[in-house]
Amino acid sequence: MMKWMPLAMVMALSACSTTTQTTMYQLPAGAPAMAPVSQSTLLAESALPLWVEHVSVPDYLAGNGVVYQTSDVKYVIAANNLWASPLDQQLQQTLVTNLSAALPGRLVSALPLGEQHDTLNVSVTGFHGRYDGQVVISGSWTLEHGGRITRQPFNLTLPQQEDGYDALVRTLAQGWQQEAQKMAIAFSALQNN
Repeated sequence: MMKWMPLAMVMALSACSTTTQTTMYQLPAGAPAMAPVSQSTLLAESALPLWVEHVSVPDYLAGNGVVYQTSDVKYVIAANNLWASPLDQQLQQTLVTNLSAALPGRLVSALPLGEQHDTLNVSVTGFHGRYDGQVVISGSWTLEHGGRITRQPFNLTLPQQEDGYDALVRTLAQGWQQEAQKMAIAFSALQNN
């Protein structure tokens, strides 16, 4: 019986030494491709600051793992491909960056600024890759502006150009940037009314 003990220990140790590499992902912070929404300089200077108060995600997106939909009813949360920081925080930070680029002259912040400001809240219901090669970004935003509340849903699917999590995260970031551009256009239209 003692003859097998060293062999068993070697096998146990070799099983423990097998490691799976964990990869961390962060949405790109820059918004170089965003064009400013056209608006008059006077309007930009008189616009209230925009407070991006909250970006919420459902429980299945709130964990550390990047999410991939494998069928019409099944979602997989990656164990080794993780968000580097909470997804809701990344979405809020990149939204502030993207809206700031799209709305020059308007102060956009994740913190309330002064007593008067417009307030934006976003509820993201989908932010994942899908089995058919598409990336899904969906949800709705609510803007409080001048005592009025405007709510707008969004639903975007984009083709993922390459396989892999790197391409998935880049496509998600591209789609989130497109949604920020649409929000900026809608906010400018509301400002003009």
